[in-house]
Amino acid sequence: MSSSQIIRALNVDDEPPARALIAHLLKEEHDVSVVGQCADGAQAVEAILRHEPDLVFLDVQMPGCDGFEVVSRVGKDRMPGVIFVTAYDRYAVRAFEHHAIDYLLKPFEYDRLHEAVQRARARRGQLNPTILNDQLFAALKELQTLHQESWDRIPVRDGGRTVFVKLPEIDWIEAEGNYISLHVGKNHFLLRQTMNAAAQHFAPRRFIRISRSVLVNLDRVTQCEPLFHGDSILTLSDGTRLTMSRTYRENFERFIAQLS
Repeated sequence: MSSSQIIRALNVDDEPPARALIAHLLKEEHDVSVVGQCADGAQAVEAILRHEPDLVFLDVQMPGCDGFEVVSRVGKDRMPGVIFVTAYDRYAVRAFEHHAIDYLLKPFEYDRLHEAVQRARARRGQLNPTILNDQLFAALKELQTLHQESWDRIPVRDGGRTVFVKLPEIDWIEAEGNYISLHVGKNHFLLRQTMNAAAQHFAPRRFIRISRSVLVNLDRVTQCEPLFHGDSILTLSDGTRLTMSRTYRENFERFIAQLS
C-alpha cells in the first residue's frame, strides 16, 4: 500500500480509556496510521498544525479547550477531516448528519467506528477541502446553538444512569479539578467542565462567581454577612454557608444593585 493511500489519524480525548479504545479499534483498519494521541484540546491544536493529519478523532467535550475551540484555533484552511466523538444526544448530533460530518456517539463499538472510517475513505478526494471545512464550521455553529438552547436542562452521569438536572434547581456549584460539582438539595452531581467555562455558561441564568472555586444561584441566597478583610458569608435557603472572597465582592454588589 502506497503512503498516499494511508490515512494519517490523530486521536484526541481527555479520557484515557476512550483514547485507548479508539487506538485499539483502529488496529483493525489497515490503511489507518495513528500519528499521535492528545489528552486535551491545546495538545490537539499543536499536533494538528505539526503533523497535518488526514483525519482527527476529536472529543467534543473537553475541559479548557473543547472540540469547538480546537477547530476554531486551527482554522478552516488547516483543519483536516474530523470524526467527532461525543456524548451529545441524538437530537444535537443531527447537526453533524445534516452537514455530512460524521461522529461517534459514546458508547460505541467497532462496527460504528468502521462505518465512520469508511465514510472518511469515501469522501477522501471527492470534495474540495474548502467545501468540507465549510460544512464542518456550519455543523459546529448549529451544534453550539442547539447546545445553548438546551442548556436549561443538563444531562449528567450518575453511576450507570443519566440524570437531567434543571438549572433553577441547582443551589451552588463547586470546582473539583477538571470537573464541577452541582449541588442540588442533598444531592450533588459531577459534570466534566472547568469553572471558567461554567462561569460563562451559567452567568445568564443568574449564577454568579463568589470565589475562584464557587458559583452560586442568586435565587438561593437569603443573607449576606460581612467578615474581616473584605470577605463575606452568603447564607442559602437550605442553610448552606458559603464564603465570598473580597476579590469577587464588588462584582456581586454590582449585580445585586442591577436587580434593585
